[in-house]
Amino acid sequence: MEKTKNATLQYSNTPVRLGGLMKKDGSGHDRGFTLIELMVVIVILGILAGLIIPRIMGRPEEARRMKARVQIESIETALKLYKLDTGHYPTTDQGLQALVQAPEEGTPAGNWRTGGYLEKGKVPKDPWGNEYVYLCPGIHGDCDLSAYGPDGEPGGEGEDEDINSWELE
Repeated sequence: MEKTKNATLQYSNTPVRLGGLMKKDGSGHDRGFTLIELMVVIVILGILAGLIIPRIMGRPEEARRMKARVQIESIETALKLYKLDTGHYPTTDQGLQALVQAPEEGTPAGNWRTGGYLEKGKVPKDPWGNEYVYLCPGIHGDCDLSAYGPDGEPGGEGEDEDINSWELE
């Protein structure tokens, strides 16, 4: 095998270049990493992965909760625009569907905007796949909007805690 600036290995008469993955010993010759050194690096990477991955895995639930807050704020904005055009909020019976399709029953929609009030022409589901809960007149304001969280049930604590329009900052 011919010596070059970068180390090479001879296997079946085919040289394989290892580039910068070689160490110099005291005499200036290249030598490879030992199995022990490689195993130490693998163990260190495993420990780092064990510490970092659990932190990353908890983030999707936090992201869903943030998405629900943003969607509730967006729906609230659409409800305010609806009220500006029609003079009132949709009733509980008309629901959020009144934001994408002019209601045919209940209080007439008056100057309902052609094309509706929500992007994509549909009422979004919460990040857990459930319908948002809409109440008008509301208990906490003109109208109340809630996402019941991953359990889909009212109330709850921790990750199952509801996200309510009147509690958003």
